[in-house]
Amino acid sequence: MKSATAHDNVPEIDVEKFVADNDTGARNPGPVMKRFLLYVALAWSLFQLWIASPLPFSTGVLVFNDTETRAIHLGFAVFLSFMSYPAFKRSRSDQVPLTDWIFAIVGTFCAVYLFVFYRELATRPGQPTTMDVYTGLVGIVLLLEATRRVLGLPMVIVALVFLGYTFGGPFMPDMIAHRGFSLNRAMSHQWLTTEGVFGVALGVSSSFIFLFVLFGSLLDKAGAGNYFIKSAFALLGHMRGGPAKAAVLSSAATGIISGSSI
Repeated sequence: MKSATAHDNVPEIDVEKFVADNDTGARNPGPVMKRFLLYVALAWSLFQLWIASPLPFSTGVLVFNDTETRAIHLGFAVFLSFMSYPAFKRSRSDQVPLTDWIFAIVGTFCAVYLFVFYRELATRPGQPTTMDVYTGLVGIVLLLEATRRVLGLPMVIVALVFLGYTFGGPFMPDMIAHRGFSLNRAMSHQWLTTEGVFGVALGVSSSFIFLFVLFGSLLDKAGAGNYFIKSAFALLGHMRGGPAKAAVLSSAATGIISGSSI
């Protein structure tokens, strides 16, 4: 009786809502905003498909280098992060507040700053202006906030620890101490070069991971995920411990197309 009562007290989990919250960012705005976000996501997908194809080089139209591609890629990501994910769980999910619009637009501008002012920045490497420094500072703050909304606090804390190490070098133990970096130098390195935010990780995301996840999502929506699960149970479900083995196999197969492994 006790176990039954304990089981009855366990709150029910709405699986469909849980999946929707993770897939769409837990925000459910009106039809006009949904259509707008759909067009933005479609534009991002078409951009990624365009740069991944040989068409830009064969036609000579809209050819972007790696730095420009990473900047546009991050701009789309930051914009959709603020538009799709509310600031807090208790925040209203049926509308996009004005503050999120401001964060999305400002964050997008900071992200595409390297694309818009690429030639000007190329003429003065290592000599950031006041505008460059403030753009990098605001960009990093908004990027951390977008990361908190999408991935939670752990990743933000890791980033803040390393940013703290950048500025707090003189106060560290002798083994890991360094002379520290000024705000100008830190923002120049983190935001205006391809060694900080716009480094290898973002390059891999814009070149490979996005396409991997895009086609995985298309396969999943086409029913491939359900097919993998049924195939796993057909192969292993009749064995001893079959459900557990089938769960492992179906999880591995679904991870191939979902991007979870990446």
